[in-house]
Amino acid sequence: MTTRLLAAAAIIATLIAAPASAFAAKAPTVAIKSLADLPTPLPYPYDEKADAEADVAAALKRAKKAHKLTLIDFGGNWCPDCRIFAGLIEQPDLKKWVDKHYEVVTVNVGRYDKNMQIPARYGVDKLKGVPSFLVVDGDGKLVNDGAFFALTDARHMTPQSIADWLAQWVK
Repeated sequence: MTTRLLAAAAIIATLIAAPASAFAAKAPTVAIKSLADLPTPLPYPYDEKADAEADVAAALKRAKKAHKLTLIDFGGNWCPDCRIFAGLIEQPDLKKWVDKHYEVVTVNVGRYDKNMQIPARYGVDKLKGVPSFLVVDGDGKLVNDGAFFALTDARHMTPQSIADWLAQWVK
């Protein structure tokens, strides 16, 4: 083989061996270092009277048109981890980045007794906690298969680790 072909083969081998996260977008650096630094009161992000089906359909449509991912956020206003996540993504440094890459839609699941048909549509028959997230691409395909429940303990994470989790799905 020529030197050029050997170099190309080495690059291809490196790309094939690299984990998918190696191709993810870089997360923004979050200014706050602790979730305790979030402004209070924390938001109540889940509209209990919303038409979740219509909201998800609209978010998917907007995301496809804008070439973004859809972040479907399942939770309830009773959940401190859900409210922490909602407060964090409203921080200016993270909000700008999230708005660039995602259409975010919140879905109230009550006490796991409302709107459960939406995660089921993506093969998630039972939520193991909230907040739970589905990341869906413009074609309606699930991107984060198997990684729905990573932020159910958001209150014990750092703001940067949450931003990094969001970034791993963005190419």
